[in-house]
Order: sequence, then C-alpha cells, then structure tokens
Amino acid sequence: MRAHGSTLVFFSCILSFAAEALPAQTSSDANLLANPVFQKNCAKCHGKTAEGRHFGGPSLISGKVAAASDDELSNIITRGKGRMPKYAGRLSTDEISTLLDEIRALNKK
Repeated sequence: MRAHGSTLVFFSCILSFAAEALPAQTSSDANLLANPVFQKNCAKCHGKTAEGRHFGGPSLISGKVAAASDDELSNIITRGKGRMPKYAGRLSTDEISTLLDEIRALNKK
C-alpha cells in the first residue's frame, strides 16, 4: 500500500508540473501560429507549425534562423530571397516586426 500511495503522489506531481509547463511552452507557438498574417502569407510554404514543408519553405525553428540577425530576417521577408517572395508593399512594417518577434520566440525554446 505504501508504494501505491507514493506512486500516486509521484504521478500527481508530474501531472501538476506538466500542467504548469504546458501553457508556458505553447504560448509563443500560439502567437505565431494563431497570427492571421502568418497563416495567410507564410504557412503555405513554411507549414502551419512553422517547421517547414517538404518541397516548400524551410523550418523557421532552426539554428540557421536563430543565428540570423533581425536585419537579415527582416530583409528576407521584405525583399525576398531565392524562392521566398518579397513582402514589401504586401505587409506593413509592424506586421513584419511582429512576425520577426514571434519567430524569435519560437527559436528561444
């Protein structure tokens, strides 16, 4: 009986920890992934979860993206690069800035 009770306490602690960690873990995801600008303009190539698509855009959650400067990423979004179309004139500077902040949040996990 004693082992059963300690097992129950252990699993209760695990569930409690998971319940607290889950909202913190998904809040940055939720911002970008729920962002209508991302869904309309980015998800079709980079995937609905920003993890990239086979034969589409690369993952936005990567060491390469994390290592790029804000200016580099902003320039890629604004001017395009390779198969990435330019979004100058289609997205406002505030929309681009918000996307950049949300991409950065995804890479801080």
